[in-house]
Formats: sequence, structure tokens, C-alpha cells
Amino acid sequence: MKTDKKERSVSGLAALLVFAVFAIGILFVLLSGAQAYQRITERDRVSYDSRTCIQYLATKLRQAHRPEAVSIVPFGSGDALLIAQQYGEDVYLTRVYCHNGWMMELFTAAEGGFAPEDGEKVLPLAGLSLQQNGNLITATVTDETGAPLQLKLLIRGGEEGLP
Repeated sequence: MKTDKKERSVSGLAALLVFAVFAIGILFVLLSGAQAYQRITERDRVSYDSRTCIQYLATKLRQAHRPEAVSIVPFGSGDALLIAQQYGEDVYLTRVYCHNGWMMELFTAAEGGFAPEDGEKVLPLAGLSLQQNGNLITATVTDETGAPLQLKLLIRGGEEGLP
């Protein structure tokens, strides 16, 4: 009788040990899967932000009515994309630039002094490099990881469509 009770307790202990090993294995798989999901989600978010910045700049450049309305000017500690627009008799300026880790936009009247912190935050961005060669604008955005993404766009505003 005592041997039977001892065998049951050993077999119960073995079953409990197998269950514990199985539970630890499941927890390990779940934790590693959650960490992988978190890394993938963060990578996708950074990639989305940098692609969205490039598309945002492309859209702003395409809104220019003529190539002369677009220029690169110093603003704050870096350069800004400056797009001039005329509404009636008044001229307004749109500045797109990078300030304190953000892509910023500032829409103002042509006269008046404004600082980079006056703009609206658009998207997180580590850096923005702008160059202009005639009607060709080259913009390089640097995301939070330091990866650059480049846009080259030829401004053709004011031209008629091809026949």
C-alpha cells in the first residue's frame, strides 16, 4: 500500500514537472514573439514616418504654381523650403524645415519676422538637407535611426499639359 502511494506521488511530481517545463517553454515563445513584434512595429513606424516626410515634401513642391516661387533659404539652424503664393494683392510664404527633431511648416505673410519654433509640427524627423539646382530640388531626410531617404523633384509648375 505504501509503495502504491509513493509511486502515485512520484508520477504526480513527474507530471507536474513536465507541465512546468511546458509552461516555461510557452512563456519563452510568447515573450520572444512579443519582442520581435515590437521591433518590427518600431521599424515600420520609422519607415512610414520617413516615407511620409518625402511624400509631404513632394506634395508641397507640386503645389508650387511656378518654379520661381520655390527656393531654399536659411531658416533657424538649417535650411527651409520656401514656397511663395500670391492671394489677391498679398504674398504668403510657406516654409518647410527641420527643427528640434520635427519636420515643421510655417505659413505666414511675406512681411514679418518669425522664428522656427513658431511653425507647426508635422512629423518626427532627425534631419533635413535641401539643395536646389535650377528647377531641380533635392531633399534628403534623415529619420530617427540615421537612415537617409532622398527625393529629387523637378518643379514644372505653370506649364501647359502635353498635347
